[in-house]
Amino acid sequence: MLAGIGRYNDLQVVRSSPHGLYLAFGQTEVLLPNKYVPENSKEGQVVRVFVYKDSEDRLVATTLQPAGVVGDFVVLEVVAVAPFGAFMEWGLEKHLLVPKAEMAQKMEVGRKYVVRIVLDYRTERLIGVSKIEGFLTEPEDLQPGEEVAGLIFKKTDLGYKVVVNQRYNGIIYHNTIFTPVTLGQAITCYVDKVRADGKIDLRLKKGGLESIDSDANKLLAYLQAQGGAITLTDKSSPAAIKTALGLSKKAFKRAVGTLYKQKIIVLHTNGIKLLA
Repeated sequence: MLAGIGRYNDLQVVRSSPHGLYLAFGQTEVLLPNKYVPENSKEGQVVRVFVYKDSEDRLVATTLQPAGVVGDFVVLEVVAVAPFGAFMEWGLEKHLLVPKAEMAQKMEVGRKYVVRIVLDYRTERLIGVSKIEGFLTEPEDLQPGEEVAGLIFKKTDLGYKVVVNQRYNGIIYHNTIFTPVTLGQAITCYVDKVRADGKIDLRLKKGGLESIDSDANKLLAYLQAQGGAITLTDKSSPAAIKTALGLSKKAFKRAVGTLYKQKIIVLHTNGIKLLA
């Protein structure tokens, strides 16, 4: 199956040479160098390969698996910088170039950034682009409460911007985050709402009873770890609750209510205790 440059292709071996195997690639041929040739490969056999242009601008096939294919948003580390751009490690011999004009910010060696893998149709070279928001589209079928895959790509005053399901633009607000998150982190999150501008408000935890039960279990485990008694109450500061449990004050109060109704805990003015 011919999928194109920057993608995996199932190509037929048409001939061999001292340098490797030549594979049929549309109206031309592409070389699979000897070091990537699978054992016992022969003419007529179909081989699954990734096709790209090498450092000398020649089409080449490889059985190595890069971090992504054309159109993917990926997290890559910068291994070198030059006046014209930055080079990122992505699993192939030829590093992925992010041209300076395609950088959302100055890139530094050793740091990781979210980029989109793009085919430059003028040169047929694969490049990275960190100005990614222009590639994100408006969702058509996401519903509140739906679980989605997220990739954190930017921190703002409001919160963290997230690539949702490799397609959409989302945000998790700072005041809803109660566990550490980092740029480039892949996360599971949940749709809170889809706004009129097409962007998605997200949360890190499920809503409703499932979330409450999870919070109650977390509080119960913390009580057990602390010997059955803690000094947190509904008068405790949000910071103290977050430090101890990683919960918002609202979630903490709901968890307390759940355990209290189940007669698992007793409430005191200076804390909470497990019932014997």
